[in-house]
Amino acid sequence: MGVYKLIKSDDGVAAAPSAEPHKLVVDDVLLSPHRDIEAGGKHSHGAPPEKEASASGKRGQRLVSLDVFRGLTVALMIFVDEAGSFFPAIDHSPWDGVALADFVMPFFLFIVGVALALTYKRVANQAVATRKALLRALKLFVVGVVVQGGYFHGLHNLTYGVDILSVRWMGVLQRIAMAYLLVAICEIWLKGDDVVDSGYSLVRRYRLQLLVGLILMIMYMVLLYGSYVPDWEYQIPGPGSTPKTLSVKCGVRGDTGPACNAVGMIDRQIFGIRHLHRRPVYERTEQCSINSPASGPLPPDAPSWCQAPFDPEGLLSSVMAIVTCLIGLQFGHVIIHFKDHKDRIVQWMIPSFCLLALAFSLDFFGMRMNKALYTLSYTCATAGAAGMLFTGVYVLVDVGGYRRPTSAMEWLGMHALMIYILIGCNVFPVFIQGFYWREPQNNLKTIS
Repeated sequence: MGVYKLIKSDDGVAAAPSAEPHKLVVDDVLLSPHRDIEAGGKHSHGAPPEKEASASGKRGQRLVSLDVFRGLTVALMIFVDEAGSFFPAIDHSPWDGVALADFVMPFFLFIVGVALALTYKRVANQAVATRKALLRALKLFVVGVVVQGGYFHGLHNLTYGVDILSVRWMGVLQRIAMAYLLVAICEIWLKGDDVVDSGYSLVRRYRLQLLVGLILMIMYMVLLYGSYVPDWEYQIPGPGSTPKTLSVKCGVRGDTGPACNAVGMIDRQIFGIRHLHRRPVYERTEQCSINSPASGPLPPDAPSWCQAPFDPEGLLSSVMAIVTCLIGLQFGHVIIHFKDHKDRIVQWMIPSFCLLALAFSLDFFGMRMNKALYTLSYTCATAGAAGMLFTGVYVLVDVGGYRRPTSAMEWLGMHALMIYILIGCNVFPVFIQGFYWREPQNNLKTIS
């Protein structure tokens, strides 16, 4: 999930002299050398010119809270992946509702947006910057297809390779790549020239980006609640070599249940059901598992859709994931345009509280928080929580200066992509279990 290592500073003003423009994994976003602008604190209007010139010659200051926030998200990802099987309550919610694991993806998307605001603070050539953003997104998408598309067969299986006819095209990294590309294009092309001295003027300067977010939200809502979902069927392995066909009755509009929602229907129509995730999150619902919220055997009266593939990172749900990234982008703009710590905290906390209030209101009136569908209430709740957490980390690390207690999180954040691929995608466990003693079962992973 560490796409942030792909966000380079060569398009901004803070690129280090030794940065390599075409590396896939590069240094994280560095901030402007002018510390009174990027690092917070009181603005010194009367600073001597020679001091400003000296400061501008130094290497950009890193906003430590970006790394710490990323590191906390990586640590949360590892924790819920390892502990979720023992404590199902913290694992992804089987359908409606939000559990601890459901905050991981939005937190990553949010911090991508924050970092993009700093990366593209000043763009000398919009066409060149767009081309580089496209290449980075394409590289990340390809990496996602390789590590999450079925090429690796998972733990306890030493084989590899995938049938192109059944490769999974969408996934976590692919979703982040899509959000990164669209939000980067918004930041490169859709910026006003208004002077920012208040929250209102900040909204005016970036009103076109907010309009893009509003259009995406409306498009998502229209498709989710207005699309007609017909009856459909799928196949599962049957006795011998004969597949068993199961039919799902729908014929509805606006349904947000596991079987007949527009998110799954659009993915089935565009990708084909063979290219979707084969372990749907709703297999842990009460209708589909006798051990719910944990996985378990099917109940005797289980509905026909319980074993149907469903992609939690599908196309329509990724539309709202882009909105989360756009929200993070606006939080990054606060860093650029507000120089005092207090101003930044106020400009972050107000929208965070508003997003949370809107989320709980929508949930109360029936628009349930749902990670698999990435509903509007879920988007607001997780973005608001991300904003509050980022503000708290900023106060602790960049304002209070407490870097030593968070040094481990900072390191995790600086190596997020590598850690996600090695651990989150099981590449490292698959690698070490390839070394065994006489029998494949006697491998390092089994012993540990």
